[in-house]
Amino acid sequence: MKLFQYGLFFLGLTFFGLGNAIAVKVKYVGLHPWEVLNVALYQHFGLTIGSWGVICGLVLIFISFFVARSYISIGTILNALCIGPIMDFFLWLDILPEATNTWVDYLILLSGIVVSGIGGGMYVAAGIGAGPRDGFMLSIGDKTGLSISKARIIVESIVLVIGLILGGPVFLATFIYTFIQSPIFQRSLKFFNRVKKIISTQNMMSFKKKQSNDGLKL
Repeated sequence: MKLFQYGLFFLGLTFFGLGNAIAVKVKYVGLHPWEVLNVALYQHFGLTIGSWGVICGLVLIFISFFVARSYISIGTILNALCIGPIMDFFLWLDILPEATNTWVDYLILLSGIVVSGIGGGMYVAAGIGAGPRDGFMLSIGDKTGLSISKARIIVESIVLVIGLILGGPVFLATFIYTFIQSPIFQRSLKFFNRVKKIISTQNMMSFKKKQSNDGLKL
C-alpha cells in the first residue's frame, strides 16, 4: 500500500508541475497568485521560476515549524523540493505549446489548470502530507481562529499584491484561477480517495486470505 501511496504522490507532483509549466507558457493572461510571485522574483533576481517555488515553499515550512509544526511531514518537504524542479524540467524540454496571443492561449491555460488540479487531488489523496502552502494555511488558521478559506484568501491576496508590485503577470485569469482549479481538485481528490480505498480493501482481503491459508497449512 505504501508503494501505491508514494507512486500516486509523485505522479501527482509531476502532474502539478506540468500544469504549472503549461500555465507559465501563457503567463501574460494571468497566473495563480503564488506563480505570479515566483515569476516576478525570477524576472527580478534570476534563477528559475521553479527555484523560487522551492525557496518560497521552504520559507513557508520554516514559518510553519514555529507556528504549528504538526502540519509538517515528509510529504510537505518533498512537495516543496520537487514541484519547482519538475516545472523547470518541462519548461527546459521546450515541448509545451507556445503562446499564440489569441483566444487559443486561454485554452492552453485551461488545460494547465485542469492538469494541475488533477495532480493536486492525486498527491493529497496519497496521504503522504499536505503541501507547504496548504500546511501554512492550516497553521495560520489554527493560530488566528480564521477558517481555512479566509486564511487562504488573506494570504493569497498578500502574495498577489507583492507579485503585482514586483511586476508579476496579473491579468483576468489570475482572479478566476482558483475558482476553476478548486472544483477540479476536489473531484480528483474524491476519485483517487476511492481508488486508494479500493486498493486498501483488496490488500486487506489478500492479507486475510493468506493468513487463513497459512493457518490451514499449520
